[in-house]
Formats: sequence, C-alpha cells, structure tokens
Amino acid sequence: MKIAVATIQGGLDDSISPVMGRCASFTIVEVEGEEIKRTEIVNNEFAAAMGGAGIQVAQLLVNQGVEVVIAGNFGPNAFNILNQAGVKAVRAQGNVKEAVLKYVKGELEPIDSASVGMFGGMGRGMGRGMGRGMGRGMGRGGFRGGHGGGRGRGRI
Repeated sequence: MKIAVATIQGGLDDSISPVMGRCASFTIVEVEGEEIKRTEIVNNEFAAAMGGAGIQVAQLLVNQGVEVVIAGNFGPNAFNILNQAGVKAVRAQGNVKEAVLKYVKGELEPIDSASVGMFGGMGRGMGRGMGRGMGRGMGRGGFRGGHGGGRGRGRI
C-alpha cells in the first residue's frame, strides 16, 4: 500500500502538515502489512501556486499511485479529486511514522468530506487580492524625476 503524508520538511520523523495542498513536502511511504518497506520525500512544487494548489497536488498524488493521503486538513476541491480517484483521505496530527502505523493497524479512519471550506488552506500570507487601492500617488507621477505629472483636472 502506498501512503502519502503531508509533511513540513519530509521524512518519517517529521510532523504532519496542518494543510494538504500547501504543505512543503509529502513523505510517501510504501507499507506491506504493518511494516514500512520504503520511504520517499517529494517536494510540493504547488505549495506557492496562486490558486488551485490542492487540486494540482491531489492530481499529482493520484498519478503517483497513492492509495491513502494523511494530512491535517483537506479542502473541498482536493478532497473531491482524491475521492473520485478512490484515494482515501485521513486526518491526523503528530508524527508521520506513528500516523502511518496507526492507519495500517486500523486506528485511523478515512473522512467522508472535506475538513475545511473553500480557500480554507490559503494561509501563509496568501490573501485573495480583493483590495481596490487608495490612489495615494496624488498626481505626482510622470516621467523622469517626477516632471510632468499634473493634477489631471481635464483642462487644456
């Protein structure tokens, strides 16, 4: 079984990231029975995407053949992609290795819906850019050292 865990830096000793789409990396763990056979760290190239990070990451994980994703939270778009592909989403906190072992022992259950609403994972200083600006230039623009910028009152 192939399990992807959203991580802060990557590796079995790392902590689980509170977000899936914008985590720094994924620790992909291959498990047989209750034994970890192989581990790989994959950097999340979509962590700083302007939008749609969860969608892109979910598709990447599906393409990697992952059967389970463990993270702190799942947004609705990412959750839907994983769900449609038959990938189980599992919410957990704490240590990566402990969470993987708990899952294979049946101590962690998959969730049946997203754990945050739209734009729920847009932390890390990424606002939606809805401001309109206040026009504080006060007509002083222009070219070459500020010459030529008038008040713009429409007079000829």
